[in-house]
Amino acid sequence: MAGEPKSISREEVAHLARLSRLALSEDELDVYAKQLDSILTHVASVSEVAADDVPGTAHPAELANVLRPDVVVPGLTTDAALSGAPAVEQDRFAVPQILGEEQ
Repeated sequence: MAGEPKSISREEVAHLARLSRLALSEDELDVYAKQLDSILTHVASVSEVAADDVPGTAHPAELANVLRPDVVVPGLTTDAALSGAPAVEQDRFAVPQILGEEQ
């Protein structure tokens, strides 16, 4: 995008809303037209700064394998998992019934 940023009109926002099957009120059309115009202005200003000799990046810092190793570790035992439960029944958490018997 070189030069002046193209502004987006209220009619264009209404057209995009119809294509997207969005029902927007008159006030919403005004708000979204203003917001989209602001976005286009910011994109244009970034485009002016971006140089062809600067490679694109997905992240500003170099990252190498940021995931932890996938190692199998033992899980909780039943007793350890239920140790803090207020009520236990047949090695399970006991909770109050919320549905009737007919369910």
